[in-house]
Amino acid sequence: MMEDLKKIVERFAIEGEVKEIAPLGNGLINDTYKVTTEGDTPDYVLQRINNAIFTDVELLQNNIEAATRHIRRKLEAAGETDIDRKVLRFIPLKDSPKTYIEVDGKFWRISVFIDGAKTYETVNPEYSEYAGEAFGHFEAMLADIPDTLGETIPDFHNMELRLRQLVEAVHDDKAGRLAADPKDGELHKILEELDAHGVEMCKAERLHREGLLPKRICHCDTKVNNMMFDEDGNVLCVIDLDTLMPSYVFSDFGDFLRYAANPVAEDSPELDKVDFDMDIFKAFSRGYIRGTKSFLTPIEKDNLPYAACLFPFMQAVRFFADYINGDTYYKIKYPEHNLVRTRNQLALFRSAYAKTPEMKAWLDTL
Repeated sequence: MMEDLKKIVERFAIEGEVKEIAPLGNGLINDTYKVTTEGDTPDYVLQRINNAIFTDVELLQNNIEAATRHIRRKLEAAGETDIDRKVLRFIPLKDSPKTYIEVDGKFWRISVFIDGAKTYETVNPEYSEYAGEAFGHFEAMLADIPDTLGETIPDFHNMELRLRQLVEAVHDDKAGRLAADPKDGELHKILEELDAHGVEMCKAERLHREGLLPKRICHCDTKVNNMMFDEDGNVLCVIDLDTLMPSYVFSDFGDFLRYAANPVAEDSPELDKVDFDMDIFKAFSRGYIRGTKSFLTPIEKDNLPYAACLFPFMQAVRFFADYINGDTYYKIKYPEHNLVRTRNQLALFRSAYAKTPEMKAWLDTL
């Protein structure tokens, strides 16, 4: 296996000789390895791109190259130092300007390893504020990118599409679960609740069609562990750029809070412990407003509480549709796993929705 990986690495225009290749991190999507070289030459990160999820690898890598190239120019123009630690750098092939290669139906790329950098899993107000500012600043640097980027996962955060998928799941009822549920049973009550908020939660698509809400270049996977820190605890750069694509700022804002502001995991059955944490919201939004001050419009800022409600609602819709379909998309550990996830995300949605006035009042102070 390692010899095969070494042959792949040697197709890229790296510096130095390969000394060792070892697994790196615990990512769920891509296979990742650290490539250690002999002597003083840089080390590298080798990744297999999961083309089952990201089906257009060329578009994905073009997005990443355009974004990192633009950020690098911004950092150079600002007179920043240590730039190679503040933006990812991908290595081309020896015989081509491309930064990825296909070998036996698998796609590989190499970036320079950022020496001395570290990631954190901690989700607390301090790191949430770091995340808010880092992801906001990341969007700000890409607000004037001249390149046209594509959607690596089309309609990834399209609420109207997710509701259409739910309608189809209910109509087909492939697993017979709705048919087995009494008319006043839990599944029908969940449907009624989702239906009651459906139109309201599709606000983003309506505002965009009306020309009031722009699409930005967003990260679309905003987590604390998708940032790299230096030895002194300062944010160096944002990483894991596969989901980088045009979207509403609500994607980066709402998706972070969906997982960070919930004190329990998204599949926890302990619904009494599900609560939208306002301390996390305040810290993240404080950092995010600071990071996006150069471009964020009033309508984007005014609708950030909506974004905080949108993402648990959207995830509840997706989990519930999958449960009705017979669990064909999300991996499950037991028969009602997706139903438990639905209950959890609905509880988080209710909590966030009830705190919308408090969120608005807080944002008005920033």
